[in-house]
Amino acid sequence: MQTYKYIYSYNYDITEGELCKLETKYIFNREAKDKLLFSNQKVEPSHSAFIRNRLDIISLSADYSTLINEIKQKGICSKGFKVEYLVFEGDTTEYTDRLQKLRDIGFSIEGNPDYYNPTTTYALCKYGGIWYFSISIRNNNIWHKHKEKPCSFSNSLGINIAKALVNIATKANKEKTLLDACCGVGTIMLEACFAGHKIEGCDINEKTCNNARENLAYFNYTANIYHSDIKDISKRYEAAIIDLPYNLFTSATDNEISHIIESTAKITDRLVIVSISDITSLINNTGFKISDYCNVSKSGKRKFARKVWVCERNN
Repeated sequence: MQTYKYIYSYNYDITEGELCKLETKYIFNREAKDKLLFSNQKVEPSHSAFIRNRLDIISLSADYSTLINEIKQKGICSKGFKVEYLVFEGDTTEYTDRLQKLRDIGFSIEGNPDYYNPTTTYALCKYGGIWYFSISIRNNNIWHKHKEKPCSFSNSLGINIAKALVNIATKANKEKTLLDACCGVGTIMLEACFAGHKIEGCDINEKTCNNARENLAYFNYTANIYHSDIKDISKRYEAAIIDLPYNLFTSATDNEISHIIESTAKITDRLVIVSISDITSLINNTGFKISDYCNVSKSGKRKFARKVWVCERNN
């Protein structure tokens, strides 16, 4: 039986299922199954909108009694702990039995429990016939504060999408330099800064640049934002994100879209592009190849869908 250090549990809306799958691929190089992913890679749950929690595995066994004995032998002492039972796909344990098992775990830990303000939360779960006892690290959802940014725009990406784009572009590597080539009011930049990524932004519109700076400052983030045509940016980046402009207020011609893509392609080897139309031919003209693609529809507006293109430079 192959063992891992961590279990990640996922939660996402059906409209964002493809995006979650794509993000998971570039963070962990594998796909989740039954909204669970086993890995030896440690990732902060709050750096993804789709990770509900991370379970840091302490003990596991196919036999429940053996698991309890192992927990007792570890001599765990915790002041103010909580134990929760997580129900995963395929677990048919009845509710009363789950409560008894929580008691078993509680009596196996030294210290006083605190259900409402725990210092440590432990979790018991069963998946694939194996019992797991873990420390549960929840997504703290602090990043939801970005919804209250002082400057917003009707076309801005949702923060779930923005967080995923950052992870896809950087492969969750905080050392990679990242450019938001059409940063607008800074929605993507906020999520990158929150997660500790090295990001800079650029936009041809002076007002939106000022709005982006105001948004970053509001949350005490620091990053360079250039009021510039992308063609005038000479600095190189390891990855770039382009949320292409669209609709009545931020429309762009095919030539302008081509200009944005081609100019950005000159200063990076990895592109993640968001569009509402098919831009395959434009990407092919840049010397890049499309390595991945997904659709993200808008909740309640299934006819409206953004397309996410992951592109790498041809060797």
